[in-house]
This record gives sequence, C-alpha cells and structure tokens, in this order.
Amino acid sequence: MFIKLIDVKKDYLSGKVVTPALRGVNLEIKRGEFVAIVGSSGSGKSTLMHIIGLLDKPTAGKYLLSNKDVSSLSDDQLAYLRNEKIGFVFQSFNLLPKISVLDNVLLPTLYSKETNHSKAKKEAISLLEKVGLKEKITVKPNEISGGEQQRVAIVRALINNPDLVLADEPTGNLDSKSSKVIMEIFSKIHQEGKTIIIVTHEDNIAKYAQRIVTMKDGKII
Repeated sequence: MFIKLIDVKKDYLSGKVVTPALRGVNLEIKRGEFVAIVGSSGSGKSTLMHIIGLLDKPTAGKYLLSNKDVSSLSDDQLAYLRNEKIGFVFQSFNLLPKISVLDNVLLPTLYSKETNHSKAKKEAISLLEKVGLKEKITVKPNEISGGEQQRVAIVRALINNPDLVLADEPTGNLDSKSSKVIMEIFSKIHQEGKTIIIVTHEDNIAKYAQRIVTMKDGKII
C-alpha cells in the first residue's frame, strides 16, 4: 500500500484548550490512484492533507508512506522526503512575484541534491509547453491570469518527478472555465501514472477523481 494511515489523531493546543482536528482516521491509498477528499469547512480535510504531505505530524496513530513509518521522522528527514517525493499545489498558487514563470517552476530543484540543472531547465520548459504556457516562460506571475498561474504551480509541483501530487482547493480561486482546464490537466497527469490527492468542497471538482473520501468532524464517514 502506498499510503496507509492507522488511527491518526491530530489535536491543536491553544493555551489550555485542546481542539481535536482528526479523531482517528484510517485510510489506504494505492499507488496511481486519484482521490478527492471532500467535506465542509472544519471537517479536518486540510489537516489530513497536511499530514499526508508531511507538513504536519499526527498527535497519535501511524502514517506509513511506501511502507515506511514517517510518523516519527525528524524535521530534516521530513523536509527531504517532501522535496523528493511530493509535489504541492495550493489554492493561492504561492508563486514568487519577482521572478519569471520558468524560475518559479525551477524553485524546488534548488533544494534537491540530485538535480542536474540544465536537464531540469529543459524539463521545465517541456512541461510548461505541455500545459500551454510556452509563450509565458519569461514573464512574471502577475502578468498572467489566475488559471495560468495555477498551471505554473502544477508544473512546479511536477518538476522533481514526485511520487505523489497533493492539491489543496486547487480551483478555489478560479472561474469555472479555468477550473475545467486545471482538472483536465490533473486527469492527464493521473493517466500518466501519478498518485493524486485533491482536497475540495466542490462536487463538480471531486467527480474528476476515481474515489471520493468524505470527512465530517475529523472522521472519514
């Protein structure tokens, strides 16, 4: 099993107040699956995404990634795994405004010890061409539309050839036409063999996935 969560709990502490965000989540995801995690605001879906993406650690329970228990790894070990194995796409794009589209895509390669930089640049240009941004590689993010910025973010997520692509509300800031383009790109990436997990509250976005996991009050229902 590629991803396995066993009775994962996550509590947040504010002063002396403990707020449970995940209340014993069990989940298995096979390599190559396309899964949507859905639920209303506060259901725990983003917390679950952060734990799967190694951006946060569970308070209790086990998380196995490629059969390796990552629940107790050090911050440095988690950072290495995140950069080498996982690509992230966020609702707000998270692009740097003062550098070009191409340089934004290449950012994750700066933190990878295994990068051949000339090869990475060729790959970045090729991926940008695939998503229809061949003419935009030298411009800055604020000179292109929201939908185009999200396409740049997807290419940046793919540049280190990750095993897993995570997308948190990837169409949340986009109109319906741009959303359709973005989800068609995710479908194509999935067809090429990537494991994809998206978090969304939109049914029309979730339907692109093979499987929908619904959350409520910190549990999978």
